Amino acid sequence: MIKVLMHGCNGRMGQMIVNLVKEEKEMEIAAGVDKFDGVANDFPVFSCIGDCTVKADVVIDFSNAGAADELLDYCAGTKTPVVLCTTGLSKEQLVKVEETAKKSAVLKSANMSVGINLLIKLLKEAVPALAAAGFDIEIVEKHHNQKLDAPSGTAIALADAVNEAADGGYTYVYDRSQVRQKRGEKELGISAVRGGTIVGDHDVIFAGTDEVVTLEHRAYSRAVFGKGAVQAAKFLAGKPAGLYDMRDVIG
Repeated sequence: MIKVLMHGCNGRMGQMIVNLVKEEKEMEIAAGVDKFDGVANDFPVFSCIGDCTVKADVVIDFSNAGAADELLDYCAGTKTPVVLCTTGLSKEQLVKVEETAKKSAVLKSANMSVGINLLIKLLKEAVPALAAAGFDIEIVEKHHNQKLDAPSGTAIALADAVNEAADGGYTYVYDRSQVRQKRGEKELGISAVRGGTIVGDHDVIFAGTDEVVTLEHRAYSRAVFGKGAVQAAKFLAGKPAGLYDMRDVIG
């Protein structure tokens, strides 16, 4: 039985993962951490991870960047693997992630969806062939009207995957409204749409002469991110120290 410490257990994603773990025969929530009270849980909940006295096999983190330093210190000190789902980490915190990975297993990914990470894997195969054939590449992402950042971190991760597969030859272009000129051969356009309650749509468009190939992903519920985190926790429990991502999970 894999014992999970849910960091950020009373948040929306935390409660979703708690319910997902209940459906797993091989896992259970041993304890939770959340500074906010008012949620009835059937496991002990601590206000900060430093106060946690329950041993776990893996931590799943869906909290906020402000809690990341203490979490990483805890995981390094106890050598507890952690699935780090919190976004918006500072440069200093990203360095700390790498330092923590020298002492414990850390899995960090721009997007916890299994489908998105499979899409990244497919891009590594598609880009060399289609770029060599002269196809232009554009990325369009769509999210709900409450999302603060644009473009999304996932769109940037997709762009980075494209650029890596193309040996770093592309320049990212986010806005063409201020210039009047033809599209450059090595431009990689990234466009953001905000509206309604769109959970997350990402299209990678390969536009060639008289044909278009589109690789796309649609998230219809935030549950896809929770399911990915649970799958990642299963993978990470018992792993040696090191820095992992969702590509390691899907193989």
